[in-house]
Amino acid sequence: MSQSYDVVIIGGGPGGYNCAIRAGQLGLKVACVEMRGKLGGTCLNVGCIPSKALLHASELYEEADKNFAAMGIKTGGLELDLPTMMGQKDEAVDGLTKGIEFLFKKNNVDYIRGKGRIAGAGKVAVELDGDTQELSAKHIVIATGSEVTPLPGVEIDEKRVVSSTGALELDDVPGKLVLIGAGVIGLELGSVWRRLGAEVTVVEYLDRILPGMDNELAKTAQRIFAKQGMDFRLGMKVTGVDSSDPASLKVSIEPAAGGDAETIEADTVLVCIGRRPYTEGLGLETVGIETDPRGFISQGHFRTSAENVWVIGDCTHGPMLAHKAEDEGVACAELIAGKAGHVNYDTIPGVVYTAPEIASVGKTEDELKAEGRKYKKGKFPFQANSRGRTNHTTDGFVKILADAETDEILGAHMIGANVGELIAEVCLAMEFRAASEDVARTCHAHPTLSEAVRQAAMGVEGWTMQA
Repeated sequence: MSQSYDVVIIGGGPGGYNCAIRAGQLGLKVACVEMRGKLGGTCLNVGCIPSKALLHASELYEEADKNFAAMGIKTGGLELDLPTMMGQKDEAVDGLTKGIEFLFKKNNVDYIRGKGRIAGAGKVAVELDGDTQELSAKHIVIATGSEVTPLPGVEIDEKRVVSSTGALELDDVPGKLVLIGAGVIGLELGSVWRRLGAEVTVVEYLDRILPGMDNELAKTAQRIFAKQGMDFRLGMKVTGVDSSDPASLKVSIEPAAGGDAETIEADTVLVCIGRRPYTEGLGLETVGIETDPRGFISQGHFRTSAENVWVIGDCTHGPMLAHKAEDEGVACAELIAGKAGHVNYDTIPGVVYTAPEIASVGKTEDELKAEGRKYKKGKFPFQANSRGRTNHTTDGFVKILADAETDEILGAHMIGANVGELIAEVCLAMEFRAASEDVARTCHAHPTLSEAVRQAAMGVEGWTMQA
């Protein structure tokens, strides 16, 4: 017998499980299908959450090793216990996964284990251990997320040549780690293993790191990371990885613009050139949905070309971010329930959880210049921030961009301690279309890092007080 639902969601990641919970809250009968065996998707299981657990632990390790003595803290013999560090990461993941299962029960969501695919209009087939069950649904939501983009000619074995998944499970700290790609994922994971003792070389095809982020932010970040010990080889492409020698990998690189090739030796190679939508094998053809050449499913306000089939998250266009998928999941559920769901893509922040952190929202200076839009900017360094000085976290700055005529905030770009938290203030301001003066005239507690945001906002009109 086929089970009937108002909504069946294929995929239990941040987009899928939030869509399911919101649909349940709105009184819809909903099921969420997940093939991994654990809810949370890439983000919770092999992405955002485990990487942050290792980032936090490795930061504490490096602080104890390099900075505690200067603050009057004597630690004695410092020792890395990697198995325990990995264990606390797994414990965090397990607890959060079980938490989602609890939320499903609380909100009357049926959790169905297995690989889901569309089997025609209003039908979802779920395969598990050779058996197939069929679900009927008034609405189907595709929330299957993304997967690691492979690099042609480089075979990932998740032992010596790893993706982000394997980089979260290494048994030992590699002596030499080569990162292929200078994006968010590579820099975060590279910083983990650098702090724990690896010699890290970053090979990037472009002539800059963090493509898409504010250029001044990226240049500052590169200088800081280089000072920390990362070696950057920009404008270079990887042409192959020779793993025939059990003692050492041989990474072949050459200039992207053409030139002489060279070889870099490594114990571990981390391939981080991006992610691609997971849309194969979903039965899209049974309802007439076609993907674009890159595998993305097109949509208009989350509606696909097929009636009552919706799509959210990484498998459709937009930034591949867990919080973007969450917002889309909520909005999609509300639209299905007859409400006015909406996502403001101009206020979705991006954060890099390195040390220091990097955060952005809205337009960059390059984008505003390309648009021909006149703007003003205010900038404030953490070197002049009281809390930054007392915490020994003086690297970086806050920059706020505002319309030259209306003073409406158009974007903010930050690098410094805890800016992943500080960016939320600007996101909220932009959601209400606030002016830089609104932030500048809002009282901030002293001493706090958040004062740097206020001082940068003051700087838009040229009245920064503390620098």
